[in-house]
Amino acid sequence: MKKLSVIAFGGNALLKGDQVGTIDEQEQNVYETCQHLVALLKSGYDIVIGHGNGPQVGNVLLQHEAGNRIYGLPKQPIDFCVAETQGSIGFMIEQQLRNVMEEHGIKRNIVTIVTQVMVDKADPAFQNPTKPVGPFYSKEEADELKKENNWVFHEDPRKRGWRRVVASPKPLDIPNWDAVEKLARDGNIVITVGGGGIPAYRDEKGKIIGIDAVIDKDLASSLLANKIKADEFCILTDVPNVFINFHKPEEQKLERVTVAEVNRHLKDGQFTEGSMAPKVRACIEFVEHGGKEAIITQAEQLGKEGKGTVIHGG
Repeated sequence: MKKLSVIAFGGNALLKGDQVGTIDEQEQNVYETCQHLVALLKSGYDIVIGHGNGPQVGNVLLQHEAGNRIYGLPKQPIDFCVAETQGSIGFMIEQQLRNVMEEHGIKRNIVTIVTQVMVDKADPAFQNPTKPVGPFYSKEEADELKKENNWVFHEDPRKRGWRRVVASPKPLDIPNWDAVEKLARDGNIVITVGGGGIPAYRDEKGKIIGIDAVIDKDLASSLLANKIKADEFCILTDVPNVFINFHKPEEQKLERVTVAEVNRHLKDGQFTEGSMAPKVRACIEFVEHGGKEAIITQAEQLGKEGKGTVIHGG
């Protein structure tokens, strides 16, 4: 039986830290990342792709702000902007993956789905925004934007500057997950839960309503992986492995670890919030809810022996 893998593209698969985000830059980054899927596709894997949108959705929000200020155009809410980036990023991944597949003689359909993800309107995350979106700013720029727009900013853990943060509620359900599973198991490559999905909730009458938030793409992809009974869940990031005592003399690379071990490291504060901690939590969620293996690694390691950090049930 073919293996089904859910792969979450990290932000660097789309936009690297020193880039401004031109279409040429983003398409080249996506093309290079998709090249690393070839080994899995040739091995017969069925693949579902999730992706982030932190820089892109932040930029779209800025575009709406500028359009409103300069031309009086109506600003759109965050959930609308997430939908915009789902479409634009999904288009880039689908186009570049198709180019890569044609180069390697691989014939499969690729389907991009605009996906809502349900959350709880009462989630405490709405009172404590933590999800970074948009570009990095200096402290002075961040203070000015905070004053102008009543935005919340946090300093980047890696000291690259200050970024706007928004609410990031826990994903609870993914409408159409069964359709995603059927498409994937029929051999189609599915791009879905982009940017963590378009956040929505049900009101007291059961009506679905969008809400201002950006859901963590790793948690949403993990939830999807559990729902479609994926064999493995893989998060692509900019480091080959997870480390404890990161950037310290006693730094240690984690290779194959149990959920219990990595949970202990998480509780000990080994992983930075806004960076590695959410990725580790997403992997724990996947394995604890029935998944076999979760992997955190670079795209270059896909399909290789000893690939990245593998978290399993023990």
